[in-house]
Amino acid sequence: MNDARVRLRYLRQTISLLFPGPGEARPYSLLPHPLVPRRLAPRAWWHPYGKVMVPSGEDTIETYLSQALGVPVRVVFHVRPARRANRKPILEAHGPGGPVAFVKIGDTVRTHELITNEAQALTTLAGFPLKTVVPPTVLHHGSWHGLAVLALSPLPVPDRTARLRHGAIPRDLLTEAVREISTVCEEKYASHGDFCPWNIARGPDGRLLVWDWERFATGVPLGFDALHHFFQSALRRMKPAVAARACLAQALPILAPFGLSAAEARLTAVHYLIALAERHAADGHEPLGPPARWLNPVVDAQEVLV
Repeated sequence: MNDARVRLRYLRQTISLLFPGPGEARPYSLLPHPLVPRRLAPRAWWHPYGKVMVPSGEDTIETYLSQALGVPVRVVFHVRPARRANRKPILEAHGPGGPVAFVKIGDTVRTHELITNEAQALTTLAGFPLKTVVPPTVLHHGSWHGLAVLALSPLPVPDRTARLRHGAIPRDLLTEAVREISTVCEEKYASHGDFCPWNIARGPDGRLLVWDWERFATGVPLGFDALHHFFQSALRRMKPAVAARACLAQALPILAPFGLSAAEARLTAVHYLIALAERHAADGHEPLGPPARWLNPVVDAQEVLV
């Protein structure tokens, strides 16, 4: 089954999950919605079909969010790609004056864990006087019909035209953001965990907007976020095995700003790549293919470091 058909089936399942029970049906436009970035909902064969009927009763996710957020809301769905280990319903909650929250729904054991971790991470970050990084604010974290619900404040993400006008994110801003995130705990270093280009943007005030904190962790080696940003960027133009070799080859210039030596940088890069493979194994999903193809050749050549 192709990706578009899986997305459409998942959309129907999500509607049944979030709009249960009887009630009059009302039309709901299929994605892409004008407010949803194309990268989240690329056009496909099923978009011209127009409408999906959504039940509108008293016990729906919209009524729950309206009560939790204190304002009447309507939601817009994000239909995520089919093959994602952490796929979950993502909603935009719109009030009378516009967007009021982005909402994540934990509908599996794994996504429930990730949402809980993000809520805890953002609560921790709220207690630190961050100067460079701007994370979302937790507006609501609760449970509805056994589903985890996390509502986050929208960030002032510039549109694509503004991003192109201001250019790429400066390297020193990325470095300072990684450094600041690393210091928000007393247990060695902290890591955002998914510090990749599509989870960050330069804000209107010059600071770095950072979202998707589900993989936040403490007690990790300094520089993991910087390596992750490089590796995920490289994967856009390289095969996984080539990107892994590039990550190791560029470890020193990537990590030198954090005071690491050449040997420390290489060791950190090897540990990062191994940790990423272990994450994929824990998720039961191998987006880069078997580690024997992209990881082992790099690690085996550096066995003396591990």
